[in-house]
Amino acid sequence: MKANLQVGVLGFGTVGSGVIHILEEHQAKISQVTGYNITVKTVLVRDLEKNRRYETKGFALTTTPDDIFNDPEIAVVVEVMGSIDIAREYILRALKAGKHVVTANKDLIAIHGDELVSAAQENGCDLFYEASVAGGIPILRTIVNSLAADKIQKVMGIVNGTTNYMLTKMTTENKSYEEVLKEAQDLGFAEADPTSDVDGIDAARKMVILTRLAFGMNVRLEDVETDGIRGISPLDINTAYQLGYKVKLVGRAEEVDGTVSVDVGPVLLPRAHPLSGVNYENNAVFVTGAAVGETMFYGPGAGELPTATSVVSDLITVAKNSRLGTNGNAFNSFIHETKHTPKRKKCTRSIICV
Repeated sequence: MKANLQVGVLGFGTVGSGVIHILEEHQAKISQVTGYNITVKTVLVRDLEKNRRYETKGFALTTTPDDIFNDPEIAVVVEVMGSIDIAREYILRALKAGKHVVTANKDLIAIHGDELVSAAQENGCDLFYEASVAGGIPILRTIVNSLAADKIQKVMGIVNGTTNYMLTKMTTENKSYEEVLKEAQDLGFAEADPTSDVDGIDAARKMVILTRLAFGMNVRLEDVETDGIRGISPLDINTAYQLGYKVKLVGRAEEVDGTVSVDVGPVLLPRAHPLSGVNYENNAVFVTGAAVGETMFYGPGAGELPTATSVVSDLITVAKNSRLGTNGNAFNSFIHETKHTPKRKKCTRSIICV
């Protein structure tokens, strides 16, 4: 008979619902792969009376965080509630209680990642965050594991689905920035306050995480040169297209002589470049390694089930580590002294250097 691995979930929104759905739908496979019956025991919500898409069967809802943190039967906490300060507090509490943590919170990991990794190691706990970058694309574990033997030279990508959707619509339908922003908001791709997306902040936070894993360097958010897509007009896009380029919001981290430069901004991508074919809300990360050469990882950058798939994959890794007794190792053990590339050595950002 297989042992149980019980989970507490912080948040029952889009991703939280998806996590529960995948654990139920794929239960047989997950159990076979891990040797555990992974089940959700308790979910933290704001409102017990709210109508939800999924039936709350087999687990309890609570508005009291201690029902999760003080429950000795809960071994793993999944944080999918968003925010920064409250999520940081809750994750630290979970780790100090000896519970492993899986989070999809890019903002939190970009800003407080070092602190949380240290807390996890001090308490012998796993901390995984695959879903924090590019949703359903398993890019972080690819960099950490599959490309561990290579020396990564450059990571660049379209890592914000909202702005990519907007730029695609401006390119294909000749619509203005204001028109496509409203469309994105109506479809739920953009928030009522779209600042984080359209000003490049969301992409910059994801590039901080990618830089840590690819180059072992702890770049701060304020070190990322960041621009957004406000002010881009259909005329700009049409002119670029006629010259053989597409306008895309691209994040880029590049190693030069032991230093790293990280930036986010609208660039002119040659129309033949693989990233130029990434349209609408999709994401893609383009990785260049000294040995493997150029590789690209493409897929849905957000959404209920794609993001939840990455979260559950992290849960599976926690379960495997528990089975082997190897919990507490850092997601990424590659650390390198952080050095910033002098401006004179940086490639111009307006046109991608290929």
